[in-house]
Parts: sequence; C-alpha cells; structure tokens
Amino acid sequence: MPPAHPFDDDKLKEECGVFGVIGVADAANFVALGLHALQHRGQEAGGIVSYHPDHGFNNARRFGYVRDNFTSQSLMQTLPGPLAIGHVRYSTAGAKGAAIRDVQPFFGEFAMGGAAIAHNGNLTNADSLRRELIERGSIFQSSSDSECIIHLMARSLQRNIPERMEDALRRVEGAFSIVAMTRTKLIGVRDPMGVRPLVLGRIGDGWVLSSETCALDIIGAEYVREIEPGEMVVISEKKGIESLRPFRPQPPKFCIFEHVYFSRPDSIIGGRSVYETRRQIGVELARETPVEADLVCPVPDSGTPAAIGFAHESGIPFGMGIIRNQYMGRTFIEPTEQIRNMGVRLKLNVNRALIQGKRVVLVDDSVVRGTTSRKIKEMILDAGAAEVHFRIASPPTAWPCFYGVDTPQREKLLAATMTEEEMREYLSVDSLKFISLDGLYRAVGEAQGRNAKCPQHCDACFSGEYPVEPSDMIQKGFRLKAAE
Repeated sequence: MPPAHPFDDDKLKEECGVFGVIGVADAANFVALGLHALQHRGQEAGGIVSYHPDHGFNNARRFGYVRDNFTSQSLMQTLPGPLAIGHVRYSTAGAKGAAIRDVQPFFGEFAMGGAAIAHNGNLTNADSLRRELIERGSIFQSSSDSECIIHLMARSLQRNIPERMEDALRRVEGAFSIVAMTRTKLIGVRDPMGVRPLVLGRIGDGWVLSSETCALDIIGAEYVREIEPGEMVVISEKKGIESLRPFRPQPPKFCIFEHVYFSRPDSIIGGRSVYETRRQIGVELARETPVEADLVCPVPDSGTPAAIGFAHESGIPFGMGIIRNQYMGRTFIEPTEQIRNMGVRLKLNVNRALIQGKRVVLVDDSVVRGTTSRKIKEMILDAGAAEVHFRIASPPTAWPCFYGVDTPQREKLLAATMTEEEMREYLSVDSLKFISLDGLYRAVGEAQGRNAKCPQHCDACFSGEYPVEPSDMIQKGFRLKAAE
C-alpha cells in the first residue's frame, strides 16, 4: 500500500463501513456498489465474502479503493451467490495496512458450517480477551480486535451460529455494528448503546444491511429502519427477519461525531438528514459566535453545510473561497520534503479574486492537530485577505476515541494542551470559536441541549466522559478525566 498523503493526518479518520445483501442474484455486485458508497468510511482496504450453494464460500480482499478492485468482471465472477457481505477499512485497531490478513470480512469454519463477519467499531477489552484466548490455545491470524469475536464464537457451546455470536458478543466491550453471514442467513447486530450506525433496507424480495442509508440509494434499495441499539436481526429467505435482544438494555449513546463529520451528508440518521443537521450546526454557531466579516467560506468539503447555515443566519454572504482539487488522491506521489512544504496546495486552492481584501470567516468541521488549519490560514492571507476568523462546527476535540475512530494520542490533540485563546494564537488568526456542546446537541435535535447527568450521545472526544471504560487503554496507562 503506498503511503498516505502527507497532509491527510489532520482529520479524525473514518472508522469502517459494512454492507450485506441476501436474496438477490449476484449479491456480491450489490455489495461492491454499497461499499463504493461507503468508501468515505475507509479507504485503506476492502473485502467481500459471498456464498453460493454449489460453490460454497468465496472471498476477495484487496488494498486500495473499491473502484480499483471490485469493478473487475473477472474478480466479481469469483464471488457468486445470493448472499454476500463486505467491509471497507481504515485501520483503527491492528497494524496500519500492514497485511492482507487484517482486511475483513473474517471467515471461520465451525462444526455447523462456515460464517463470515465484518465489524465497524472498536472493542475496548480486545487485548485482555486476546491474551485469554491465546492462553487457551487460539491461534490468531490477524492483528485486528475483530478476530476475537470469531474465536469466542468457536469456543461457544451454543447450538447454532447466531446463538454463538450472541454468546461471543456478551463477552466483548466497546462499540460494534456487525454484519455477518452463514450459508443461509444474513445477520446484523448493534452494541447495547448503538454507538456505531447500522440500517436495514429492502431490495425486491431481498434485504440489505448497511452502515448508512446513502449506500441503500446507490443500489435502489428502500430504507426500512435503523437496527436498534442492542438489537440482533437474523434474516433468511425462509423465515424473513427475526429480531432478537441478546443484551441488557442501556441508554443509547450514538456517536455525535457521525452527525458532524463521518456520515455522508446525503444519509439519514435517526430520521434526520445529515446535511440538514450540519446546516443547523452552522446556524447555532452563528448565533453563539457572531463576527463582523465580508465572506463566509467553507473548508471543503466537510465544512460546506455548516458554512451555508452560518451565512444564512449571520447574513454574511457565502462564497467558495477555497476550491478542492477533486482528482487529488490520498497517494498522489511520494511525499518528499519539497512536496510536504507545498502543504495543502495540492489538495486545496484559494479563489484569490473572491478573497482579496475581504474579512473572511472560515468554517471547518473540527480542529485536531491544527497543522492543516495553519496552512489554510496562510493560503488565505497570501491571497490578500484582510482578516481570518475560524468558526468550528464541533466543540474542541480534546480526548481520543476508543470506539472505532483513529484518533491521535491525547497530547497531540491541540485542544488537550491549549485553551481556546492559546489555540487562536497558535493558528495566528483574528478569532477562533467553537460551537458549544449544548449548541451541538440542539443542532442534532435535542431542544434542551445536552443532558449532563445522562448525555443522549457519545461525546467522549469532546467531554472526556467515556460511556464504556476503555479497560485496555487504562491498563496501558491512559488516565481518565478526573471526576468533577
């Protein structure tokens, strides 16, 4: 795998995407299309497993984009059958793109037949489970936390694969949305808090499971509903959909950053348009952090809906002051020192005629390390801007995520070591303001803001309040936020 682009490291990385189809001819073709729509959730690698009664299980795993691998007719012909699942990966646990064996879906052969599993999220007790399983004789093939689930299933004494999966998932902690398959069944599960997304769709006489609704659209599937937190659905052509509740009920804690950044703007979450939520974040941001300026400019592409909302609410004109090069890949050329010094200019270019002499409000979704923000500010000033004001469509990211997002170590997060004013000085901008946690909650539909006693979402990356204790990281020395 070629190296990641040198300035792709200043965003939180998408976790993974999962997709599965049952009851259609050549299901793997539909899965490939679904994974293409979920590519934003993981660009490192992808895999598909299919089952055909005459040919058994078949799989293909590749590094790189879906479009570069799973559009080949010769490859797709090796994945026949009416049942298939797939996965796109950005490594949040395990080695970073080191081995094809880390690419999901994972497959296991059990006494009652084979099963494949694709996992979005992170298990916070995977290290301790792995040690226990290895001591009992399990032989791991990958460095992924997800493989623990296969080994736990193998050791279960339950009678069939869905029951073994229930058994295994009761042992794991953390966040998981899972799409799995046997010879005859498509299975979907969300963890008890529903941290990561999973939705159900209908296509003809068949069924679809997907991380996001936008992937249903690409194959012409009808959105049915979300898989609920703590729910397990078992879908077969004979019995249709069976809904099970294998876990003790818990208050839901859906990841609020899905609303801010991870999900595609054309997806629906909790009955709400992601685009509309992001536009509303901009509205709240304009109300909370007014500024005198001449132009509201998004940092493309993720800052655009919030910038539109900010401009509408503030009355300041909206303009595309920064243009994105749509053909800039993640692996353009070897990142030599000279190329690194070009900063973000290969990816973004300033619309000089629009910017010159203006007081500019730059709207972005987040500030992680701050390196890209500084480069963009320099580009705007070089183009002749009179002032630069940053408005950020999320609260300060001060804590790492352990539930399926690849976050830098805490000390590398700008907001973990600096106050807002210190960040403003570091970025050398005229003003820097973030939306408040309450403002963010209002934008996602919680009219009263955040419930401090029992937050309605997982917002640990902003608040430091982890709904599931990250036991593996604590054993490695991670210190939780002190109780107030």
